[in-house]
Amino acid sequence: MENEDFEQRTDLGQLSAAVEQIKATLGSIIVGQQHVINLLIAGILADGHILIEGVPGVAKTLTAKLIARAVDVQYSRIQFTPDLMPSDVLGTSVFNPQSTAFEFKRGPVFGNIILIDEINRAPAKTQSALFEVMEERQVTMDSHTYKMAEPFIVLATQNPVEQEGTYRLPEAQLDRFLFKVEIKYPTLEEEIAIVTQQHQQKTVEQVADVTPVLKGADIIALRKQVRELYVEPKILAFIAQIVHETRNNRSIYLGGSPRASLAIANAAKAIAAINGRDFVTPDDVIYVAAPVLRHRIMLTPDKEMEGVLPDDVIAQIIQKIEIPR
Repeated sequence: MENEDFEQRTDLGQLSAAVEQIKATLGSIIVGQQHVINLLIAGILADGHILIEGVPGVAKTLTAKLIARAVDVQYSRIQFTPDLMPSDVLGTSVFNPQSTAFEFKRGPVFGNIILIDEINRAPAKTQSALFEVMEERQVTMDSHTYKMAEPFIVLATQNPVEQEGTYRLPEAQLDRFLFKVEIKYPTLEEEIAIVTQQHQQKTVEQVADVTPVLKGADIIALRKQVRELYVEPKILAFIAQIVHETRNNRSIYLGGSPRASLAIANAAKAIAAINGRDFVTPDDVIYVAAPVLRHRIMLTPDKEMEGVLPDDVIAQIIQKIEIPR
C-alpha cells in the first residue's frame, strides 16, 4: 500500500495537533496507560460510549475525568448505587403552581460527557433507563422526546472483582458500548513514578491546571473527517470475517452482531486518524478488535471454567484469518 496515493485525501492537521495535545496533558498526570488513552480518544472521535473496567485504585475515574476536562463541553458525573432510580438519572416532571402545569426537570444525563461511576451498582430498572439515551441519543418522558446535545458520550466504570451489591449488565446494554477498556495494574517502574509524583504533590496541581483542547463543535467536525477516511474493500471484508468467525467458534456461546462489525470499522478509522493516516490498515483493525469484541461475546461454560479469556479467543480467531496486505 503506497502512502503517497492517499496523502492529500484528508487534511488531518488539526486532528493530529489536538490528539498530541490531549496525550501530552494526560501523559503528564497519568503514568503509563498509553493504550487506554488511545482508546478513549478513539472512542470520542468514533462517537462511541466506553466502558472502563479495572480494580479499585488504578485511576479509572481520574482518567475519565481528565478526558472530560480536556474537552470544553458540559460534564456530568453520576455515582450509581443500588437505590438509584431512573428519575435520578433522566429527570422528572415537577408541578409548577404558577403555570399550573408539569415541567420536565432534566437529570444529570443531559450533558455532553457523562461519567457513570460503578455502573454495575444500579438495579435493572435504572440500567434500562440508559438504553434509549445511549442508542437513540434521546429521552422520552411523558410522551415528549428530548434530544441530547451533540457530542454525547457515556464513560462508565466498573469493578470486575467485587460482586456484592452489584448487578450484571445485560448483553443488550453492553452491546451499546463501543469499547470495553481494561485498565491493568502498573508495572513496578510505573508505580515508582506514581508514588514519586504523589509525594512531590504534583498530581492535584496538574489536574487543576488542565485546560480544554477541543470545543464541542471541533469534535463534531473531527468526527466527520474520521467517518470519511478511506477503507479498502479487502479491509472491510477482513472486519466482517473476524466477526463472522466469532459466531462459528466452538469456544464461543454468543458471537458478535453486525453492530460489532460497524464498531470495529469506525474504531479502526479513529485509530488510523490518531496515527496521522487517512486510510485504515489491518493493524488498526487488529488494534481495536479485542476492545470492541471482548464484551460482546460470551464464552462457553467449559471454556470459562478453564479460565480462558475472551481476548485469548479473539487473538486465536485473528491468527487463523489471512491478513490482507
